[in-house]
Amino acid sequence: MILTPLTLSLDHDIPAPLLTELAALYAANREFQALSGDFPDPDDIRPEQVAAALAEELAQPDVEVLLARGSGRLVGIAITLAHHPDPADPDPWIGLLMVAADVHRQGYGRRLATLVEDRFREAGRTAVRLAVLDANPKALAFWTSLGYEPIAHRADRQKARPCTVLRKPLR
Repeated sequence: MILTPLTLSLDHDIPAPLLTELAALYAANREFQALSGDFPDPDDIRPEQVAAALAEELAQPDVEVLLARGSGRLVGIAITLAHHPDPADPDPWIGLLMVAADVHRQGYGRRLATLVEDRFREAGRTAVRLAVLDANPKALAFWTSLGYEPIAHRADRQKARPCTVLRKPLR
């Protein structure tokens, strides 16, 4: 698996072929999209909506969108925050990790999470955090299987959805 940062065009747009791939990735994860409420209709996720969502992410300081390619195609995406908006929080965050639905349970998510952790480790970071929607027990099981431990319960910053915050030391 190859992990590369999202590169925008000179006009600050996502190149059309890549945007098509990203929209397909988001749309294929219908169950998550229905839980998250990030898109108005989880059955009709459009490229322009994905572009707007990613532009909103990239407008935040210290956010990076990472694309995971394997088997000759886009298999996942990770959105990371080098610094949380709360100055009392010393850890970087994984804001989103999503794998193409047709390759779930094939190790891509585990490999993508490891690559993201490695990037933080190489940057000298000692731990990483993330939040899982309380309505998403599959995600909670995935992250705890990777060694993440629940440290708090709170509403997320964007939509006040109930979440479990998890943390993993990076040794």
